[in-house]
Amino acid sequence: MSAEHRYVQPQNAQEAMELIQKLFNQYRHAPLTPELMAYHNNLIARLEGDIRQAAVAEGSQERLKDLDSMTSLMKDWTSIRLSGRPFAGKMRHFKFVSDQHQHFKRRVHKIKGTSDHRAARH
Repeated sequence: MSAEHRYVQPQNAQEAMELIQKLFNQYRHAPLTPELMAYHNNLIARLEGDIRQAAVAEGSQERLKDLDSMTSLMKDWTSIRLSGRPFAGKMRHFKFVSDQHQHFKRRVHKIKGTSDHRAARH
């Protein structure tokens, strides 16, 4: 396999930001190691470097605003995790979304018949 087909190569800044968002959400609760911090700082450097240049070249002010919020969230993650606190949230649409919302448990009860006749017992 050649080197150009080995890595995911985003075509624009939007794809690169979505990829970094997906990666960030995968490791946000992982234990802190020097390798993870180096990887995280590398992603931040990529956001501030070549991805920002691509966003500027595209000329979208909304994309630049999303890029700024994403970068600040990732820097906040660093300070929160280094202080020993848990990161209570995730990144969605390049912004912070809290995990602390109310969940409703639902039990589905079939009423002698097809699946059209179902009742929800909360």
